[in-house]
Amino acid sequence: MVRDLLARLFERIFHGQDKQRMPARRIAAAELKRCWRINARQLQLLLYHRGQVGEYPALPSKRREPLPSDRAVMQAAVERWIAIRRFTLSRKTVDHQEVSLRHFMQHLAIAVPELSRFADVTRDHALGFVSAMAEDARTQTGRSLSATARRARIAAIIMFFRDAIAWGWPDMPSRPLLDHRDMPKMPTRIPRYIPADQLTGLMAAVVELPCPWQRAALLVARWSGARRGEICRLPIDCLDAYPDGTARLRIPAGKTMKERLVPLHDDAAEALHPIIALRKAATDHPLLDGRTGDRVRFLFLRRGRPMSAFYLFDYALRDACNAAGLVDQADRPTITAHRFRHTVGTQLAERGAKLNTIMSVLGHESPHMSMIYARISDAEVLRDYRSVLEPGAIIAGAGADAIRTGELGGPAIDWLRSNFFKTELELGHCLRLPSEGPCECDLYLNCSRFVTTPAYAPRLRERRALELSLADDARDRAWPREVERHCGIARRIEQLLSDLGETAD
Repeated sequence: MVRDLLARLFERIFHGQDKQRMPARRIAAAELKRCWRINARQLQLLLYHRGQVGEYPALPSKRREPLPSDRAVMQAAVERWIAIRRFTLSRKTVDHQEVSLRHFMQHLAIAVPELSRFADVTRDHALGFVSAMAEDARTQTGRSLSATARRARIAAIIMFFRDAIAWGWPDMPSRPLLDHRDMPKMPTRIPRYIPADQLTGLMAAVVELPCPWQRAALLVARWSGARRGEICRLPIDCLDAYPDGTARLRIPAGKTMKERLVPLHDDAAEALHPIIALRKAATDHPLLDGRTGDRVRFLFLRRGRPMSAFYLFDYALRDACNAAGLVDQADRPTITAHRFRHTVGTQLAERGAKLNTIMSVLGHESPHMSMIYARISDAEVLRDYRSVLEPGAIIAGAGADAIRTGELGGPAIDWLRSNFFKTELELGHCLRLPSEGPCECDLYLNCSRFVTTPAYAPRLRERRALELSLADDARDRAWPREVERHCGIARRIEQLLSDLGETAD
């Protein structure tokens, strides 16, 4: 079979239709190379499906990456570092790092052609590479780079020099040339959850999708918060149940290389059951999981290969969004698969889930990632915000009169609204504006910019009790000035509580 395929490939290249389309004298080298690459991949696909090749052949890249550098010493150091990194990182990550270093050496060859060793490279040379990428992005010349791509290239350079210097390699600079402060700044975005009205219409359209594979994939994304790449790699034994009968989904190791178990809604579990039964009855062989290196019988499999995320999510959401009317002016869907993940995180936070629960469900390594959902869902912060800036709010403090009488202008009010969360003190908020410079007074209870709300009444009472106890201690130690200071603070807190309509005890 393989012999017949090879015979047909060579016949097609040298004596078939390709030759008839080319000039009579000979086949162009570029066309020959293109045909050989296509036919070689077809052979790889055949061997893969026969089980003779363990890894699915990757699609050929259309991007022309730079060739290795002709500077032998520099190229040898890069190849040595890349070989070491392959022991601990995924193949795709290391390939990206290698391409980033090739771009860096290509820039050095053009900007500083006399350099032949990394020891002669200076920080100015490295910053020139950073500036060149930023200039290309501003002018949109050639294949412009996004901020994310520029950060990835700079990160590869940082890691290369950091490791090479730490390992004591020769012909290296005395210290790293770049650090993370040289990376372009990325906008900090809040999660884009799907509003309830849009989510209801969208899920009604998802249930009506004719393809059971697409329907199951979207329902799992909706109720598990899993990344779409993790859902594409689900094994056929991914679903079981807790002791009380609640469905439980085992999500394979993904971005963080950690498996996790999450509860699953009955709608998603019911959509998975017929697919699992169908796959268990099939006789296909396990395939290689490119991320973990294990042999896995994938749940979403068609024609001997895993289904793509484009088919399971992009095409399915295109149809569902069209049916639900969730499209923009260009008839493109406004919902992406990743927004289901943000929706799960936001709903968990709004309904009082613990931070550790959000981390476990979403597979976060750092609590700071999960805190994003907690911050945007803090109802107490929202109530406190409204208690100061809404008309008729009950407030106290020297800054309260300025708010009531409208002495603060429009720009000042706008600044306070956007920065209100940052102005919190122990017992209230400071309304000092940036134009007034930094605060020079620690006695904020008497400051003209201080304001507090009834939400701080318990803290005010605790602070009053503390000041009175400190005053008693100062009397025992015969410190009259400290007694006077603590009693003054206690009286001021009593006045604030009175202005808020609260009692001191």
